[in-house]
Amino acid sequence: MSLIYYVIYKPYEVLTRFTPEGNKACLADYFKVPRDVYPVGRLDYDSEGLLLLTNDKSLNNKLLLPSHAHEREYWVQVDGAITNVAVRQLQEGVDITVDGKTYHTKPCFAEIFQEEPFLPPRNPPIRFRKSIPAPWVRMVLHEGKNRQVRKMTAAAGFPTLRLVRYRMEDITIEGMQPGDMKQLSRDTVYKKLRLKSS
Repeated sequence: MSLIYYVIYKPYEVLTRFTPEGNKACLADYFKVPRDVYPVGRLDYDSEGLLLLTNDKSLNNKLLLPSHAHEREYWVQVDGAITNVAVRQLQEGVDITVDGKTYHTKPCFAEIFQEEPFLPPRNPPIRFRKSIPAPWVRMVLHEGKNRQVRKMTAAAGFPTLRLVRYRMEDITIEGMQPGDMKQLSRDTVYKKLRLKSS
């Protein structure tokens, strides 16, 4: 079996799977890949950005190993003029609920973008309100609990309006548009994810 690796830019409101559910769009509506290819990890229906597709079953296992807490960078648009105090809370960790239990997130990197990041417009766009700012925050995490980034910004008092996963280690969606897909070699994927390719 030849191993295949794709980087995709998952559009907004698309399920991270190839089988449809109700009237929701799924990956099969945008990406044509061999039948044995599946997504590595997950990205929420209402989140956008980087997703890896592959038929390399060992890759998912390697990425899930606690010893390989790989970096995930998110660009997050929040509701309201986020404060330095709130950013510090995000950096130090906040209490969120995971599987019905309180979980304190690990320290992470967080900073406010000084200028709006260059991203394709979302379709449909966020609800714009002239009187309420909607700044962007860069967050770099080494863990990925269910809906973690959204829960974190809400816990700090600034709910997420738009969430884009920009990067996993050295793989990014730079220059890509929603619905774009590019194929990478195994060596490139493992090198960019800082994994041993044994």
